[in-house]
Amino acid sequence: MCVLEPCGAAIKNAASLPAKEGTIFQVRNYVIKRILLSFVILFCVTFIIYVMMRSLPSSFAENMAMQLSQAPGAKPYQEWLDQLNAAYGLDKGILPGFMTWLSSAVHGQFGDSWKWNVPVVQKFQEVIGLSVVMGGISFVVSMIIAVPLGILAATKQYSRTDYVITAVALVGISLPSFFFATLLKLLFSVKLGWLDLYGLVGRDYAQLSSWGQFCDRANHLVLPIVTLVIVSIGSTMRYTRTNMLEVLNADFIRTARASNLPRWKIIFVYALRNAANPLFTTLGMVFSFTLGANVLVEKVFSWPGIGSFALEALLTSDYAAVQGFVLTMGILYVFVNLITDL
Repeated sequence: MCVLEPCGAAIKNAASLPAKEGTIFQVRNYVIKRILLSFVILFCVTFIIYVMMRSLPSSFAENMAMQLSQAPGAKPYQEWLDQLNAAYGLDKGILPGFMTWLSSAVHGQFGDSWKWNVPVVQKFQEVIGLSVVMGGISFVVSMIIAVPLGILAATKQYSRTDYVITAVALVGISLPSFFFATLLKLLFSVKLGWLDLYGLVGRDYAQLSSWGQFCDRANHLVLPIVTLVIVSIGSTMRYTRTNMLEVLNADFIRTARASNLPRWKIIFVYALRNAANPLFTTLGMVFSFTLGANVLVEKVFSWPGIGSFALEALLTSDYAAVQGFVLTMGILYVFVNLITDL
């Protein structure tokens, strides 16, 4: 036995090495494949948006050329239009124009915004922080609320509690964000006067102390965050409930119950740990949905974030700003989903 045991251990370790190397090789190939697929997705999305923007019946260049040509002693409309198209690469075909824009975007240059007359990157830096704060807080709060409620609904299946939570989830899924935001404004701002109606800060913001300025900004954040939380918790609650019910009906949970283990330990140690694995895969979608809902919510509350910026750029056919927004959001979505998959 003294001679055989070391030999057996050596053989076992030697046999496990190829398996470990094979697993590392598979993981590496998966990561490389997902990264390459992410680049393909970003390329396709940006190209489709570029084609759609170039296919619009009118553009900002045409509107600007019309305004400039109406000034006293100005050049004709067509000369202004040709000059603006040449300045922004619109005189080229769709594919050459897209490749020219893409070569600049790879180096972080999205061009100048037509509407704001500043580089798109500079405008992003001004507005994206506000949206990240609002979206991040909404995402965290929605997870804190949705996951425990989903677990509670699963542990009390077909009870009154389960029906109430399911009803709340369905309401959150069904309500459009702009409609619910308007109802909140009508109730808490117009009728009750508890919260500010719109904007980032109040009129007397500059005269307030540091703590007063913080409270003023928080006051303006309440309604947008409540709106995003309500419209995003429904899907997470239902998904958590479904996963928990599937795990609670598994054989190992029945064995744990037969072993007279504490109920809290069965739910939070054994069931939740197994139900959390598929739940993590939905976090990327929930985060993406929260940022997507930001566009309408920011517009309703006049919040100067990246959602309002993108909507105004789209309405004015600001090619550079829209393309930069799509690429930035696409990179964020793909990165979040990649981390979730890994």
